[in-house]
Amino acid sequence: MSLLISALVTFVVVILILYLVNMLPIDGRAKQIIRIVVIIVGVLSLLRPLMY
Repeated sequence: MSLLISALVTFVVVILILYLVNMLPIDGRAKQIIRIVVIIVGVLSLLRPLMY
C-alpha cells in the first residue's frame, strides 16, 4: 500500500512540475530539455523502491 501511495505522489509531483515548466517564459528547446529531465527523474524515483 505504501508503494502505491508513493507512486501516486510521485506521479502528481511530476505532472505539477511539467505544468509549471510549461508556464515558464523560455524558448521551446529549453522547455523540452527540462521536460525530459523531469520525466527521467520521475521514472527513476518510481523505480528506486523496486531495486531494493
